[in-house]
Amino acid sequence: MVEPAHHRLSIAAQCRLPIGFILTGGEASDYAAVDDLMALPLPKPDALLADKGYDGDRFRENLLLRGILPIIPPRSNRKAPVHPDYRRYKDRNRIERMFGKLKQQRRIATRYDKTVLSFESFLNLAAARLWLKSFVNAA
Repeated sequence: MVEPAHHRLSIAAQCRLPIGFILTGGEASDYAAVDDLMALPLPKPDALLADKGYDGDRFRENLLLRGILPIIPPRSNRKAPVHPDYRRYKDRNRIERMFGKLKQQRRIATRYDKTVLSFESFLNLAAARLWLKSFVNAA
């Protein structure tokens, strides 16, 4: 079955390396993937860095109930802005650079693959390639 070539990518990152990803539909919000990402068998994060698109009261409350500090800048139209720790928010740049490294793989950046399985498989290869660089000269 051929599926649309537009997929959104959600990645949990640690030490500037991908540790898990969930693919959602191109038109779907990334909100749908957050619960799946939190369900990955990994240690619970202390904080979640996200962009303004994740700024919502229900989302923030959900994170706080899980014991995760939301570090999300407020949207410009928010009536009562909740300002994050902007020093910690600067670390989001590392996550964006990790996305950039993944998108250096032309096949990921342009989404040549027609099916979710082939796109996910190549994404696994690209993530493994990033991890291998951290192991090469580590011994």
